[in-house]
Amino acid sequence: MTSYNDQAGLNGRAGGDQETPGYPVGLPELAAVVDRVRANIESVIEGKPEAVRIALTVLLAEGHLLLEDVPGVGKTMLAKALARSVDCTVRRIQFTPDLLPSDVTGTNIFDQHQRDFEFRPGAIFAQIVVGDEINRASPKTQSALLESMEERQVTIDGTSYELPSPFMVVATQNPVEMEGTYPLPEAQRDRFMARISMGYPSPEAEFAMLDVHAGASPLDDLQPVAHASDILKLIDLVRTVHIADPVRRYAVELVSATRTSHELRLGASPRATLHLVRAARAAAALDGRDYVTPDDLQRLAVPVLAHRLMPTAETQLSRRTSEQIVTDLVARLPLPRPQGGPAVRRG
Repeated sequence: MTSYNDQAGLNGRAGGDQETPGYPVGLPELAAVVDRVRANIESVIEGKPEAVRIALTVLLAEGHLLLEDVPGVGKTMLAKALARSVDCTVRRIQFTPDLLPSDVTGTNIFDQHQRDFEFRPGAIFAQIVVGDEINRASPKTQSALLESMEERQVTIDGTSYELPSPFMVVATQNPVEMEGTYPLPEAQRDRFMARISMGYPSPEAEFAMLDVHAGASPLDDLQPVAHASDILKLIDLVRTVHIADPVRRYAVELVSATRTSHELRLGASPRATLHLVRAARAAAALDGRDYVTPDDLQRLAVPVLAHRLMPTAETQLSRRTSEQIVTDLVARLPLPRPQGGPAVRRG
């Protein structure tokens, strides 16, 4: 990994911010709000700080999060803890094979008194939507999320209805129990900004969990520590985080490398480039910086890119995962040069 803090993101912030480098007005406020939310979530989720950080990064980057792991490691717990830590509207959808698209998006109901059709919103009309076991729903129901996740609206019978803001879908799926499931198609996976796996906790974290969770669920006592209006302000602040042209070019080259890899039959889309840059802006803000560095892109490359890739049959036979391929591409890709300076070395 590289360190660019002393170069202000490859000279992208030279000049105007010399008096208070990296701390423009607003970032201390962001750090204070995020610290409260992070501490609130970690009071429930022990030993998973990186998973919590990525969840907050996706929230501030206006993306959606896919939690994929074996049963019982806290996927739904993390989603619920994030939802309850912010004072906003929350809906939970339990995806099952008999779930209909109208259950998600809503439908028009004929009102006998008004003699007219009335729109009844579905479960998607919330600021944070927790979708549990999304791969258990039929492809038709899964596709009902496509428009809402990308355009933040729902169209019913030719009429579009805007979704509330902020809007985030946190979906979970179980990759080991495939009976009665429908794997997410590429178009659906591409809508998720990041995919993470919780993994098993360390023995120390699991021992501490026995004290916290043995008597009652800590979710019952979890109270909001931030308002939806706070999150909207922080999202606006993240949009102003600067990314210099060499870092932009590095993001494009990183995503383009997945399209030319002989180990992949499908690389990452242009949407992946946008998601990578947006997530990097949020990650930089969480670190108290108003500029993006290549380090931010490197740290986010696996969670943002790996779930969009389709390995070749030969790659699958050799048991190479998409995560390993992205990690190798990051290691091989030359780092960008600072503007007007020598090439930056790794380490």
